[in-house]
Amino acid sequence: MTMLVASRIVRLKTVLARTGLSRSTIYRKIAEGTFPAQLKISMNGSGWHESDIDCWIANPAGWRPPEALTERRRASHA
Repeated sequence: MTMLVASRIVRLKTVLARTGLSRSTIYRKIAEGTFPAQLKISMNGSGWHESDIDCWIANPAGWRPPEALTERRRASHA
């Protein structure tokens, strides 16, 4: 039997502490497509899947967004 474990959502303060990056660097990297994008979790709040941050930490230079997400972003900007 396989159990699926939901990735918890972490907020910016946790992402800053885990990555050692500054807030502005995180948002610049999101815009460049070299860091996981945040999720809207409420009207005024956002966060990241902890598993996405873990993947980035494991390979920051090689991390790229999943192909499907990249395609959706391109389509939304067209």
